[in-house]
Amino acid sequence: MEGTILIRVMIVDDHALVRSGLKALLNEAGEVEVVGEAADGDEAIRLAEQVNPDVVLMDLSMPHGKDGLTATKEMRERFPETAILILTMHDDDEYLFRAIQSGASGYILKSSPHEELLTAIRTVAAGDAYLYPTATKRLMGEYLEQIEQGMQTGPLHLLSDREIEVLKLVAKGYANKEIAEKLVISVKTVETHKTRVMEKLGLKTRPELVEYAVKKGLLTFD
Repeated sequence: MEGTILIRVMIVDDHALVRSGLKALLNEAGEVEVVGEAADGDEAIRLAEQVNPDVVLMDLSMPHGKDGLTATKEMRERFPETAILILTMHDDDEYLFRAIQSGASGYILKSSPHEELLTAIRTVAAGDAYLYPTATKRLMGEYLEQIEQGMQTGPLHLLSDREIEVLKLVAKGYANKEIAEKLVISVKTVETHKTRVMEKLGLKTRPELVEYAVKKGLLTFD
């Protein structure tokens, strides 16, 4: 297509067959040029510096090297002009929210039609965000529910599994040293998790943490 500016795409997936299939599909579309392939997050970061893609198709679950979420966060910091579109099999709210939090420009399922994938690539390449339809519906539903409930704190899904563990123990009255011993981590790490929990939830004091944990049904005792 002479005169057409192609969208430069890099594919990141640990399965060679998936990469080759996507490459054939995208190159055939005529408006996309696949400029690189990577099998894990580490390789993706190195390659992005060389090929300067417009869009990165990023898988989430890659057993070797950095996973998709970690790589997404680092790439957004290092290559802010590059849009990252998560292409995954995980139709799961937790993965979706973490991907958004990591800086992804879009999220689409591998089961989506080819036309939808191309639409998603065009959308994020233009600087806009893209979510597959049912994900958008779920996000809107949660947002409306929070408005109805008059919630003043951040949603629980912003927290990692470890941060939730720390939140539960803080709410139960354990000191930092006791939490560190229970979770087999350092006191400094406990303090870091507590700070992040407070920031993400918009809380400032331990009583507020306890109240939040109670409302969310997290404060249970064996």
